[in-house]
Amino acid sequence: MAVSWLDSVGSTRWLRRFATLAVSPLTHKIRPHKLVVAEYLMKLFPFVGASAMLLALPCSTFAEHAKQVEEMLVRGSELKTDLQVEQALTPGGVSILDSASLMERNTGNLADALRYIPGVWSTSTSGSDSIFMSSRGSNLDATNYDMNGIKLLQDGMPVTTADGNNHNRIIDPLASRYASIARGANALKYGASTLGGAIDFVTPTARNSDANQLFVGAGSFGQKQMRLTLGSVLSESVDGLVTLEKKQRDGYRDHNESEREGLYANLGWRVSENIESRFFFTYIKNDEELAGALTAGELAADPDQAGATAESGNFQVDVQTRRIANKTTFTLGDTSNIEVGIYQENQHLYHPIVDKVLVDFDGPGPDQPVEVFSLLIDTDHQDRGAMARYNLTLGEHIIIAGINWGENTVSGGNYRNDGGLRNGLTTIVDNSAESVELFVMDRWHLSEEWTLVYGVQAISTDRDVRNTTVSSGALRNPSETYKSINPRIGAIYQLNDSVELFGNISKLYEAPTNFELEDDAQANNATLDAMQGQVLELGSRGQYELGQGGFWRWDVSVYYALIQDEILSRDDPAASGTSLTTNIDDSVHAGLEALLNASIAISGSARIEPLLSLTINEFSFDNDAIYGDNSFPAAPSYAIHGELLYRHDNGFYAGPTFDVVDERYADFSNSYTVDGYNLLGFRLGLNREAWQVYLDIRNITDEDYVSTHSVVNTVSSASQIFNAGEPPSAYAGLVFRF
Repeated sequence: MAVSWLDSVGSTRWLRRFATLAVSPLTHKIRPHKLVVAEYLMKLFPFVGASAMLLALPCSTFAEHAKQVEEMLVRGSELKTDLQVEQALTPGGVSILDSASLMERNTGNLADALRYIPGVWSTSTSGSDSIFMSSRGSNLDATNYDMNGIKLLQDGMPVTTADGNNHNRIIDPLASRYASIARGANALKYGASTLGGAIDFVTPTARNSDANQLFVGAGSFGQKQMRLTLGSVLSESVDGLVTLEKKQRDGYRDHNESEREGLYANLGWRVSENIESRFFFTYIKNDEELAGALTAGELAADPDQAGATAESGNFQVDVQTRRIANKTTFTLGDTSNIEVGIYQENQHLYHPIVDKVLVDFDGPGPDQPVEVFSLLIDTDHQDRGAMARYNLTLGEHIIIAGINWGENTVSGGNYRNDGGLRNGLTTIVDNSAESVELFVMDRWHLSEEWTLVYGVQAISTDRDVRNTTVSSGALRNPSETYKSINPRIGAIYQLNDSVELFGNISKLYEAPTNFELEDDAQANNATLDAMQGQVLELGSRGQYELGQGGFWRWDVSVYYALIQDEILSRDDPAASGTSLTTNIDDSVHAGLEALLNASIAISGSARIEPLLSLTINEFSFDNDAIYGDNSFPAAPSYAIHGELLYRHDNGFYAGPTFDVVDERYADFSNSYTVDGYNLLGFRLGLNREAWQVYLDIRNITDEDYVSTHSVVNTVSSASQIFNAGEPPSAYAGLVFRF
């Protein structure tokens, strides 16, 4: 059997101190398998008719073996323990998201999942899968079409494309078991080269999760969710798990319906005692209408209406995704292993996004309005890549060395948009990108108190944009290779078994995406410079025990970064609603991130559990020729998310939730301020061995607020950039385990 990372270094006494600091008790409940007929599943999920044979695989065996049950307990504990030890050995901001907690509240999108992660500002445009996401000030021009700045991974393998784009692919958090969120330069372990860091989602397997369960959810604005998971350990060598998903939502705004279907499967094979391989399969069909943004006047008059042209232009984003991947671990001995992964992902994007712009031209005869611009994107995306990791424990050193290789192509075209239908090809698109990231990191335990963490990343990444204008045959071809070496050094001071202090100095680096090169303000073959900078970070994490099994924990980071050549999308005055990218000379990204939680016993069987996530931001220009030292728009100066829950040992929990968000600017000139807001909610539930149920109520006080907005140079009465936040709503969910 493959040895876990923690086992491979388990003899190292100093590491056990980190494990003591990081790990909280885990409760695992193993339930018997039951036979579920594939034909019934096909009726529930007709879009996977061809997958019936795959579904039958985990259903074919339901005998219980004591050895398998024990193994599930051990491996389930190892998975979370490894992540928490990894967190404790990082001299900077890293958070662990347990997906089991997401089943205790409504999780309709990734923004819901990341709600309590400090340092990450993520909100849904209108309650659907379309979100805005920023970490430590990345992507603060608020261009939702790109969402660069954070590298997304599944099981250590990149999902973010080779050019750094996340537009077409947002991972379903409910399809993961745990996620590790490494902010900023703390993502060196994954080889990530971004301003915002990386998020790695770990897939559940039949060996480490409640393999068979049904989730049904429903709520306001026509939201309906269903997830069915089936899995089994077929033998000592083979296990499999399949999840089927269906979700739909009418939305609280006009023209905002969405529907998503998905299949997530993995098959594990232990080739030998020292080799373990796992295959991953993903299919997602996600169709979403876009309500479009509003002007300030439209928002005040009716925040739930669609944008002026969203319905006439039938704005939507429809994406079909297919992904296959494999990850194989070779255990070389008690202190080392090699992980190798490969993946292939195909997507089709259909995206009407700009309605017809008509202009009257004077001339002989009757005046006729002429269409000068509209946009419908219809493209195919191919992503492939590979990764390798070498993990070695050598005396007082824990060494990791790795490589990521990725390649991305985008082919198809831009069309005129006629009510959501293609109306003539305007631009032929043939873009490509390739990226190689090499990295090595050493955690060197210098003494009982001190651990030195140092490493370096080298990146070489190519961009090639080929846009051919159909009417003239003109080719626009910005093309560039970006290279950089990015060092990092940090230290962890173990104050005692429960408290550590940490700090690091690191280089940040992020090359432009192909989308940013397409939208370059120069509109020629010139390219943008890569963003880069230096960051200093200090912090502490730890816990103190309270009476009767209680505790309080903290994880706090303070950072200050100087960025050069940051890429921002400024409004194009010649085409309202569109943006053009450009480099700015200097900017500052600074902030404080804190996650505080506790468990306080109030009786022998009940406790109070407060949770508080605090983010304070200071993102600004630095002596810019146009904007001076103005603050960046889009991110609030502070955001507080929290809850105060009563929990009983019988599985019952209840309590208020709250969000306190400060005001933020909507433009680079700092002339328009988006009001802050305070939201109050309440959630309750009951978690038993065979089932659990929750009720999640939001915005009880009916607060009007702006959820997301795009950014312009200076807001005017005609600026359609605002999206209304969610009105009062309620969601319920039921999980049945069998």
